[in-house]
Amino acid sequence: MPSFAYKVRTELCRTAVQRLCCARAEAYGVLLFANTFSALEVRIITENPEFAVRLPKLFQRAFSLKFDVLPDETPGGKRIFRITDRDKLERIINQFGYDPRQALAQHVNFGILEDECCRASFLRGAFLSGGSVTDPEKRYHLELATSHVQASREVSALLTEMGFMPHTVMRGASSVIYFKQSEHIEDFLTTIGAPVSAMDIMTAKVDKEIRNRTNRAFNCDMANMEKALDAAREQLTAIEKLRDRGTLDDLPEKLRQTALLRLDYPELSLQDLAVRCDPPVSKSCVNHRIRKLMELAREEET
Repeated sequence: MPSFAYKVRTELCRTAVQRLCCARAEAYGVLLFANTFSALEVRIITENPEFAVRLPKLFQRAFSLKFDVLPDETPGGKRIFRITDRDKLERIINQFGYDPRQALAQHVNFGILEDECCRASFLRGAFLSGGSVTDPEKRYHLELATSHVQASREVSALLTEMGFMPHTVMRGASSVIYFKQSEHIEDFLTTIGAPVSAMDIMTAKVDKEIRNRTNRAFNCDMANMEKALDAAREQLTAIEKLRDRGTLDDLPEKLRQTALLRLDYPELSLQDLAVRCDPPVSKSCVNHRIRKLMELAREEET
């Protein structure tokens, strides 16, 4: 069965990219969060077949170029896309305003991300390339990981500006942006083009809340039942002591009747015992009689 992250990527890959600016923004996100993005090589690795189909079309639209190395058509496994041609790399680098003679991706060119649609496309590319999300049935966690630390910091600032509340952490050589609150993950997925997956998280959250409430109610009922059984056992012990000592028949009729009912029906609640009294009485009345019986049993012990 496909993982939740797999389903999210598949949904994102169904999003059409029509505007050239959005195609470049998405490709930018892909590159900054890819396995390798340098002046010598672009290498993107994915296991998602939908993303593998999308990548060549995306780079053709964004840069009018093709990958130098495409993965084979064998189903399953990792698919590797590479560009090592110098002219192609310079075309990509110049598009984002970098100097090919310097280290790449040390910052984010926000000029490419001025429009809201381009920001969403950029974040979609970042997730497709370097993102992951946990099955909401287990826990809530979404992250974006890249080796470009400064770029990661600036993407985190961008997310904050957009109203999200990201956290960051270093994991080895990678900088990781992550969310742990379900609402933020839902909003992020909706923004980048995966509203169905966001709805799946909402549904899972509601289902878990219903299960938790049911479990809490069940546990509460069980605790109350145990408490009632313990009380009933204590009452029986006291009444049996009175019976064994031969003092039960000497009790006033109302107390004797209540004691005999408890002996005959040890499992009944006080409310049910009250109904069986002749004539029926209130629960508080039965409770008072039971307490009196227990006091008599204790008095006889002293």
